[in-house]
Amino acid sequence: MSEKNKRRREADKSAAEHYKLKTDAVDRLVNAHNAPEVTETEIKKYTGKRRFSLPDSVKAVLLKFWFAGAVCYFFLWGLGIYVHGLDLLVILAIGQGTVTDLLLNRILRSLEHEERENDKWMMITARRFWSLFPNTVYAGVLVFCVFRVYLMLNLLMGVDPNADSSAAQTMLGVEPILFGALYTGFDLLFVWIKNTFASIVRDAKEKAGAETRNKRR
Repeated sequence: MSEKNKRRREADKSAAEHYKLKTDAVDRLVNAHNAPEVTETEIKKYTGKRRFSLPDSVKAVLLKFWFAGAVCYFFLWGLGIYVHGLDLLVILAIGQGTVTDLLLNRILRSLEHEERENDKWMMITARRFWSLFPNTVYAGVLVFCVFRVYLMLNLLMGVDPNADSSAAQTMLGVEPILFGALYTGFDLLFVWIKNTFASIVRDAKEKAGAETRNKRR
């Protein structure tokens, strides 16, 4: 029995020393402060297959185009039989503004990697309940611009807007794809103008502030 007890004590001692070596190695790794930084590219090499992802700019443009076309389909095509003229444009503007405020902008914000990163794709960046009204007004401006383009295109095609409705004329009708493209194009143009103007004002303020600090010195 003594020989067995001796062997058992030696085995327990060996296991304890082995465990101590393992814990020492873990402590050294945990307390290491000079570990080299690893880039995201290197991490992706070992985290599985690369997933195809659209750039944020493409996502924003596609979302704007899709929602504009969808509103045209449901509101203009759906109500165009019963409502005409200015009333139809007002309804379309209300629909576009509501969808932009309650759906489109919320989706764009949910795709942000940093706070307010996607504000650059919005004309109205306020995150309040009252933002619905300015979004509707802005949508009305965009709808007006789009229909002016339709009017000019029809005039270029030789369509007389003052002619009798019974006259045979080949008109360019309003449909979701072209409407969505024109609406998105005007939206991006106006947002770009706003961002450019804001950038100019911001740079001017920074320059004025720098000059003021230099004078004080």
